[in-house]
Order: sequence, then C-alpha cells, then structure tokens
Amino acid sequence: MNPIPQPPLTSEQRPGFRLIVVGDEILSGKRADKHLPKVIELLKARGLQLDYAEYVGDDPQRITAVLKRAFESGDVVFSTGGIGATPDDHTRQCAAKALGVPLALHPQAKALIEQRMQDMAREQGKVYQPSDADNLHRLNMGVFPVGVSVIPNPFNKIPGFSCARVHFVPGFPVMAWPMIEWVLDTCYPQWFQTQAWLERSVIVFGAMEATLTPLMEQLEQENPGVKVFSLPSVDHPEWGRHIELGVKGAPGLVGPAYGSLLAGLKTFQLKLGPELVQN
Repeated sequence: MNPIPQPPLTSEQRPGFRLIVVGDEILSGKRADKHLPKVIELLKARGLQLDYAEYVGDDPQRITAVLKRAFESGDVVFSTGGIGATPDDHTRQCAAKALGVPLALHPQAKALIEQRMQDMAREQGKVYQPSDADNLHRLNMGVFPVGVSVIPNPFNKIPGFSCARVHFVPGFPVMAWPMIEWVLDTCYPQWFQTQAWLERSVIVFGAMEATLTPLMEQLEQENPGVKVFSLPSVDHPEWGRHIELGVKGAPGLVGPAYGSLLAGLKTFQLKLGPELVQN
C-alpha cells in the first residue's frame, strides 16, 4: 500500500533528490552534520546529484510542514533523525500527520525489533522477556504511518521506513548511510547515470563574473547538453581572488565546448592559471 500515489515517471524524467536533516543538536552546533557531504558522495557515485537540502529542529509543527512539502514534491527524499522512541523524537508522528494516516505497529518492524531484543538478551546472558517494560517500549520504534514499507538496518536491525518516495532513516551515520545506499540501489537504479561525465575548467584572474556572463551564455547556446559554471573565490590560499570557469557534461561534448571557452577567454586578454579536470 502506498500512502501517496505518485505519477509514473517516463524514461525521460528523473526525480529530484532531497535531504532533510532533523535535530536540535545540529542547529545548536552540539553535533556537526555529516549527512550532507555523505549523501552528496553516495549520489555522485551513482551519477546523481543532490538538488535540495533542509535542516529542521525537533519542533513537531515545523517537521510536519517540511514533510508535507516533501511528500507533495514527488522528489526522492531522505530524512535523517527523529525516528526513535524518546520524547524528543517526533519524525514518525509528524510523517503520519503530514500523510493524514494513523500510526500502527508495523508487523515486519515488530519482528525485526524483537529479533534485536533477543540478540541483546543473548549477548548479555539473559533470558528474553517480551513483556518486560523496556522491551515493550522499544516496540514503539516500529510504530509507523499505516501503509509504509520498511528499510532494513544492517547495523542493529531496527528498521527505517518509506512512504512513497520519502525515506526515513536514523540520525546515526553508521546506520543511516548503508540504509540510504540500500534504498538507492534497490529502488532507483534506473536513474543511475552510467554515461561518463567530465568537467574541465580553468582558473581566471582579474575578471568579474558579469564580464564573463555573455561568453557563458553563448557557450550553453552553442553546446547543447553542456553546462557552464563559474565559481568565484576571494581568498583562496593558493590563487587568491579568482574565478574557476568551466564546462561539464559527456566527454564527447565537453572537449569542443572547452576549446570554445578558452578561445573566448583570449578575447578578454586575461591572465589564466591552472587547468583542472574532474571525472
């Protein structure tokens, strides 16, 4: 059962990819977020890119609003944090509210959590007691919005869950990252970019972006399928104030476009620095 039906994607379409990081500890600076760079890395390894990222504290009203937008977007969204069973964990409840569905103990999640509790009891040399108050409380971690599917957790078996294209994982990187990889490789391999990708750029000194904009626009018009980019810097430790100007796309398209870029820069009589290549 899918709580929010989504229109099928055609072969020409690719969904956007979003990240939501939940937790007061991130916004207060108590912990540094590690999810953003890692998700960028996981997507890049599959020829994908992150289109949007958002941080939200442990406020149920704000979390609900963020998740409602996520469900309505049609994008592939990864939400990290807040799916535990302590009073400051609100993500499961907010997801249900955003979807307009009730919460219920997911049978598969229940079985996985019970397996984890049995493992813990065995490791401690104890007898597993299903009716123990702590064990009953742990089952709350499997209370999900009705109609979701579970995301396996290879670290400790406590699952995350998926609603449509929105996927919920714990805040702990050791759990979240392999769970995100599993979702990508299981649900979205059809969107992996298998074609080679190339990026070529040159360091430009003494120019303003406004001066180079007409050249950039001309390059994109004359080279369909190639993206032109400009990355200015004012305090680079080696090159100081400069602009990294480049093109990126399929290798067969990048070569001619980059040649046109260098030819165009010659007309400005600018000082050029190192040329950079990235696959």
